[in-house]
Amino acid sequence: MRTPYPKRKRCAWIFKRVFDLIAATGTVLFFSPILFVLFFVVRKNMGQPVLFTQQRPGLSGAPFTIYKFRTMTHCCDDQGRLLPDGDRIPPLGQRLRSTSLDELPELLNVIRGDMSIVGPRPLLMQYLDRYTLEQARRHEVKPGLTGWAQVNGRNALSWEEKFAMDVWYVDNWSFKLDLKIIYMSVWSVFKREGISQAGHATVEYFQGNRDAQNSTST
Repeated sequence: MRTPYPKRKRCAWIFKRVFDLIAATGTVLFFSPILFVLFFVVRKNMGQPVLFTQQRPGLSGAPFTIYKFRTMTHCCDDQGRLLPDGDRIPPLGQRLRSTSLDELPELLNVIRGDMSIVGPRPLLMQYLDRYTLEQARRHEVKPGLTGWAQVNGRNALSWEEKFAMDVWYVDNWSFKLDLKIIYMSVWSVFKREGISQAGHATVEYFQGNRDAQNSTST
């Protein structure tokens, strides 16, 4: 993997971080009443914990803890095994996902420096050794709340298409591009675009590439 944040763009990346801090802090303050309401609504309807936490790979693949509002229950079958994801998402959870409100706590990750407002979405730790060398370049920048792949098809894209767009973003990043992605993201939420069509709760797991000899781990 290349060195994160190429030297020729170092000042621009510093500006990106300053923008992230201002935007994330301002958004948290603006949405604080909604955050408090969602906290108590989720707690009342789904119990504790209110927040979903999980280790995700960040810059250079380094793990960090991501925060989201919980959207699944802990319902189990008669043998005590968790039900399939789709059976554990109540209407409230579906609503939170369709409006992306479940991701508001990720603003804390942005403030902490784990994430950026815009960047490739943070996926699962177990995917790290399944990427090709080219796909692994998506970790040359911080993961984001939204990204180029999310505003260009999201769940309608194949994994290979998503990763190609993530790497394209790494190579073509600019502050102007970030602003464009933010605008497109807000617009897509209002239009309810990018939600998986059959009401599926989760996307299919990335199983890796056939050319395993090119895969890499970080």
